[in-house]
Amino acid sequence: MATSIAAENSTSADIRQSISRQISCLGDGSRSAKRRALEFIRKNTINKKQSIDTDVLEEIFCSDLRKPLLRCFSDPVDKCRELSIELVNEFIDILSTPGNLLPYLIPCAVQRLGQKEITEGAEEIRLLLVETIFKVIEKWGEDLGLYVNDLVNIFQQTLVDPFPDVRKQSCQCVCKVARNIPQHFHLQSEALINPLLKSSSHQHSKVRADCIYTIGDVLQFGNPKPMEKVISHLAQRLFDDSPVVRRAVTEVVGNWLLDYIDRYSYHHKLIPLLLTSQSDEIPQIAARANELWDSVGQKYVKENKEELKDELHYDDKGDMHSMGEGLAVQRTNLGCRTLIYRNLSKILPGLLNDLADWAVMNRIMAARLLRVLLLNAEDHTTQHIAKLLPGLYRAVTDEEEEVATQAIESAKLVGFFIGPDVYCMLVLPYIVSNPSWGVLRTFSAILEGTSKARLQNFVTEICNTLTQSDVYCSDQMMYQVQLLACVDAIMTCCGDGCEIVSFQLFFILISLLAQTKEEPLKRKIKDSLHRLAVLQSMESDSDIFTAHAKQMISKLKGNYTNWASFSVERAIFDTVLLEAGPVAGSLLDDIMPVLLTNLNPEKDPELRLKLFSLLAQLLVNASETLDSQHRFNALVPVVVLEMILPNCVWCGGRTAAAVRTTAVSCLWALLKSGLISADQLLEMMSVLLPQATSLLEDDVRTTRLITCRVLQRILEICGTRLHPDTLHTMYMELLKRLDDSSDEIRLSVTKTFMTFFRCFQKEYDVVLYKAHIETLYRGLLVHMDDTDTDIQQAVLDVLKQAAVIHPPLLEREVEAVRQKHRSLIYCDELLQHTKRLQIS
Repeated sequence: MATSIAAENSTSADIRQSISRQISCLGDGSRSAKRRALEFIRKNTINKKQSIDTDVLEEIFCSDLRKPLLRCFSDPVDKCRELSIELVNEFIDILSTPGNLLPYLIPCAVQRLGQKEITEGAEEIRLLLVETIFKVIEKWGEDLGLYVNDLVNIFQQTLVDPFPDVRKQSCQCVCKVARNIPQHFHLQSEALINPLLKSSSHQHSKVRADCIYTIGDVLQFGNPKPMEKVISHLAQRLFDDSPVVRRAVTEVVGNWLLDYIDRYSYHHKLIPLLLTSQSDEIPQIAARANELWDSVGQKYVKENKEELKDELHYDDKGDMHSMGEGLAVQRTNLGCRTLIYRNLSKILPGLLNDLADWAVMNRIMAARLLRVLLLNAEDHTTQHIAKLLPGLYRAVTDEEEEVATQAIESAKLVGFFIGPDVYCMLVLPYIVSNPSWGVLRTFSAILEGTSKARLQNFVTEICNTLTQSDVYCSDQMMYQVQLLACVDAIMTCCGDGCEIVSFQLFFILISLLAQTKEEPLKRKIKDSLHRLAVLQSMESDSDIFTAHAKQMISKLKGNYTNWASFSVERAIFDTVLLEAGPVAGSLLDDIMPVLLTNLNPEKDPELRLKLFSLLAQLLVNASETLDSQHRFNALVPVVVLEMILPNCVWCGGRTAAAVRTTAVSCLWALLKSGLISADQLLEMMSVLLPQATSLLEDDVRTTRLITCRVLQRILEICGTRLHPDTLHTMYMELLKRLDDSSDEIRLSVTKTFMTFFRCFQKEYDVVLYKAHIETLYRGLLVHMDDTDTDIQQAVLDVLKQAAVIHPPLLEREVEAVRQKHRSLIYCDELLQHTKRLQIS
């Protein structure tokens, strides 16, 4: 042993002798001399540690090298500082006693790194210094209690260092210190929060993630007071584009909920952060958040086992929530549900505020979180439903699609967990007092989530509310779409059980069909009508009208005397009749009083316009509508004399003119339908003909044109049964129309004249009525000389037809005007025709 000691002393003396000159150079040498000295010292000490005992190296370091090397930390030459730090770093591995280094190293580190202004200008050297500190902490972490203040001063600067790698290494150092000496770190930890929060928004995602993990340890093992300040920053990091950062937030918050000393005080702030991660777009993060949340719930149950013993006894751990359409969701454990139940009142107000935030991402995150909260809260949401519903009404109308989608899913959960006895009490009065498409969209989603068994007892109350005029009357497309969604949700939920509210559903669907102007929506409404019929095992869609149309008309008749053109009831009345098809024929007793009252000339002209349009549409295919029961013929005189003709009387104004046009159009449709007989026309002729001929003078071209066709149709139906006096009255007005400004009307008059001349009886006294015939022939011959060849040809055809009555008279009249006509062709052709008639 004595020999060994002597050998060590000899080795130590040899090394000291060899490096003594180099040590001197460290203080006074030039740049190159210092560099060579440092390299020489490394070569003759650390590089020979395999052959030199570590105790000898430690002794040499403490007695000869420690101070010169540490002084080199401040050398103006970067390379010298770098070499000295690396050399000290290597000596740390062989030092056994922290007291041999820490009292000297830490002050040097503070001087280089812990100042408000950057002392060490080279970022690589700053990183090297921080790595040295990390090495010291790893080796002597438990002995650093005396130096915590110095270390904190250093980290306050290095955590916000311009060099990202320095920040990351500093985070590792802080974590080590926090875990190794929490009893000392606790007193100083608060000073690190601000630098860490500043770095948590650094442009490098790895720096942000490391800072978040470090914040977790600083609060876990340090002073918990800054938690309030930290939570808001971590919440912002949940919006981070980097999955690494969001994963860090998830891990830190999850660990706090599991082990943070004062976690019960911060449950209401931490739980939303972890639950938000359950909706992360990265599946791994969402899965980890679910795993941590489950662990939090299990630990909470263990810590409160006595308090929750009754709930534990009845808890079904493996339950699945069946959400309909084959979708099942795993039920969270009792601890998770209890935590949400006990903290929901603190979480919900802020969450609902975020749902209305101006920032899109805030609204998206809030909507996602709300769905997760409701899934955990289950039926405990009931006590918060009054606050929750207004937030959902607003969120489902959000312009951001995901916000609206998540809000709809939340509304479905409300329907799944809360009974109709609760939500109907709040939603139904609100629908009546504040009807909007957002309320209806929320309500339809709630109904979708409700089971048939729970909804069945309330479906009548719901449908009665939806059939109130304040609810079903709206011309907004979105409102109509959502009201239809409510109907569809009721049919989906109740299935064949909707028979008890079949009329109410029918009423809503017809009301929607009457008000909407969008064809795609009309098709959807008709599909829903078909579905309603199928659910009740009806053979065809017309069966649903057979079942409810009469009741529908009776309901509308309640105020039909007060209808105006914009009345919704009037539009619904139109739609029922147009869609009912053959069923309309069985409703005549209900329809006629409504039409008779509202086609009175004293009524609103716009209203009469729309009802005449309805009547005309029904008469176009009368056998499949009004006359399907073959009863309409008896009502024709009422329609003509009390509805149509009073509205053909001339009144000033464009609206009155439009009414006359629609009225005469309706008369034309009635005559075309074949529902009016010759006997009926002859009975009404004394009233009908004067009014019809007066319309030939109307200012509106369409009215005059249709009137010509009406007269032609009357002549066709009555034929030779018309009295000559009636014919004589008619031809004078028709001759006037041959001077009309419209060629179309003039041609139409010629067609009417063709029919007119077929109505003369064989017994017609040509001698007695010679003056009338002369007037007719002369009037027509004038127009056979028209400038328009089409008119000339049409009049020629009329005169050929008229020649049968008195050929000689026509021949004389033609001869009298032949030389006056610009073309003799038509006169000669007509003369030949009359001669053939006389010969035959």
